[in-house]
Parts: sequence; structure tokens; C-alpha cells
Amino acid sequence: MLKLSARLAIPDHELRLSYVRSGGPGGQNVNKVASAVLLQFNFRASPSLPEECKSLLENYPDSRIGKDGVITIRASRYRSQELNRQDALNRLATLIGAALKPKTPRRPTKPTRTSLQKRLEAKKRRGQIKRERTGKDNGGE
Repeated sequence: MLKLSARLAIPDHELRLSYVRSGGPGGQNVNKVASAVLLQFNFRASPSLPEECKSLLENYPDSRIGKDGVITIRASRYRSQELNRQDALNRLATLIGAALKPKTPRRPTKPTRTSLQKRLEAKKRRGQIKRERTGKDNGGE
């Protein structure tokens, strides 16, 4: 059982775990042992998630969420299968938690008087540099 919060948990039978060979460090062990974990979770078909959670996940911009409603996470950070399994579950919980976190609305702000003055002074300095480069103020053309 994957606990997401005090009220929200995903039972193990809804998660599909498969073990595949992993690249990276490990020597000959890499060629023999399937230590990488491929975790798949179909949140659309999950009875343990409320509809509002499903709609938030549906609209969450993440490449690990497929158009078919399946979240796919590949974990191969560790050489141990069990550590990779825990890593995949933690990353799934983090992804779902981030998708369900309420978005804080942006409050528009006005630039300060000092920042406006600095901007205008920088523009004047830049214009002065360009005028000097052409030589129009120096009488040349």
C-alpha cells in the first residue's frame, strides 16, 4: 500500500511493477540481474483516487503521464532491485502529491519607482553610447 496522505492511499494491486535489466554501473551484474524497476499506474481506472484527483492528474504537465492515463516511472538509480522499487514508489508519491497540491494564484505587482528610474537611466546611457558611436553629436557624418 502506497500512502499519499492521511486520507489517500493506493493499494498494491493497482500498481504494476516489472523488473528489467539496468544500464550503468554494476559490471557483470548488469548483464545477469534485472535490477531496474518499471512502475505503471493507471490513475483513470483506479477506484482509490477521487474524481477531482484524477482530473488534476489529467491536466498536470509531466512527460511521465501518458495520454492513456498511465503514469510510467523507470527507476534504475541503485544496483539493488529493492532500493529501485522504493525509489519508484517514492517518485510516484511525489508526482501525485505535486499534481494535487493547490496552485497559488499569481498576484500582479507594480514595479517600484526606483526600478523604473534605473531602467530609464540605463536606456538613456545606452542611447548616449549609440549616439556617440555614429558621431551625429560630434558634427561628423
